[in-house]
This record gives sequence, C-alpha cells and structure tokens, in this order.
Amino acid sequence: MHIKWTALAQTACASFGITVAVVAVFALGILALSRREAVLSTREGRGTDSGTGTAGGGKPALLAGAYACFALCAAAVVYGLVLIAAP
Repeated sequence: MHIKWTALAQTACASFGITVAVVAVFALGILALSRREAVLSTREGRGTDSGTGTAGGGKPALLAGAYACFALCAAAVVYGLVLIAAP
C-alpha cells in the first residue's frame, strides 16, 4: 500500500484552514450581535431611544453583518455536505 503523503498533508491543511476560517467568521457574527445588544441596552438605559422612532433599531449594520457572517458559515457547511455527498 502506497500513501501519497503530499496529498494527505494538503487535505489536512485545507481542512484545518477552512475550519479555523468558519469558526472565526462565526465568532465575528456573535461579536456583532453582542455589540448590537450592548448598543441597545445603553440606549434603553439612558432613555435616548424614546420618541426618536428608532425603537427596536440600533446599528442595523451590525445586524446585517452578523446575518452575513452566519450565512457564510451556513454556505460553507452546505458546500461541505455537497462535497461529501457528490459521487
């Protein structure tokens, strides 16, 4: 039996790299959500949110960024499943 060590090393490095990337992107999504919650709680604590018409708002860019991060993670998972299920 002959093992192609270079192919094995390339696969291991690619798997490790993609795993680290997906975890980092997911962590960025969680960070964006927590920062948005901090902004919302700060606004509610000061009372600056009342009457401005921004109730429930609070940094929509953070929410959009979090959704984008989670969508990227979901796409990576689906792509991995497609690669596994491909004949």
